[in-house]
Amino acid sequence: MNIIDGKAVSKAVRERVAAETEELKKKGVTPGLAVIIVGEDPASQVYVRNKEKACEEVGFYSEKFALPENTTQEELNALVHELNERKDINGILCQLPLPKHLDDKEVINLINPIKDVDAFHPVNVGAIMIGDYHFLPCTPAGVMELIHSTGVDVCGKKAVVIGRSNIVGKPMAMLLLHENATVEITHSRTRNLSEITAGADILVAAIGKAKFVTADMVKEGAVVIDVGMNRDENGKLCGDVDFEAVKDKCSYITPVPGGVGPMTISMLMQNTLTAAKIQNGIE
Repeated sequence: MNIIDGKAVSKAVRERVAAETEELKKKGVTPGLAVIIVGEDPASQVYVRNKEKACEEVGFYSEKFALPENTTQEELNALVHELNERKDINGILCQLPLPKHLDDKEVINLINPIKDVDAFHPVNVGAIMIGDYHFLPCTPAGVMELIHSTGVDVCGKKAVVIGRSNIVGKPMAMLLLHENATVEITHSRTRNLSEITAGADILVAAIGKAKFVTADMVKEGAVVIDVGMNRDENGKLCGDVDFEAVKDKCSYITPVPGGVGPMTISMLMQNTLTAAKIQNGIE
């Protein structure tokens, strides 16, 4: 069993982005990211701080718009319109979840697709579906980087994704499919789930249930990617996979924390760099 070090892979991505950013700056372009956060959700605050730190690390310009909890839809929409028009902002990200009275769909649809560095806009989702895209959703893109780092060839492998969310499960299946894996999406209503997962060469767990994937669900020698971020019965951070039970069965496995987590923000940096290049006509 080999543990896939998300911190090391993430660091390599950021170094690559920082080097390319240096080159862009010589051409007079500094990638700019705007992050909108509404309300005081503590988890969101932490994410936003980490995004600001990452921008600083790779040499981006970043601006945070912290709006009060009682911001109206009109005010939020107006801010998005304003950021769409700004030349110095290449990426716009609205931190989810939004307070209950706001419609996140409406906000995502307003972001100019070429500035949608989360790749949540229907135009970008459609582009991923047909395999002709500029941006990939950050978590699935990070998962692919982790799989590539193992040297395992995805082509022809059986891949099973547990979870069908729009943010991870569905795009994850598409990315595996684009690399010629045979993909099965499973979820809470799937019958004989453990039989299906036990046939997977590559297993991606993104279901949001602590230690859900047990040893009997994993094929000997499989690559296991754990996207989950949960707390166990002792309040300790853990994933969707029972790491201790599964680790000796698989060839590669991601830990939680330190696996998929660090990748998400690094891929956001990659997307923002790509957006800056496209908007400035740089290949």
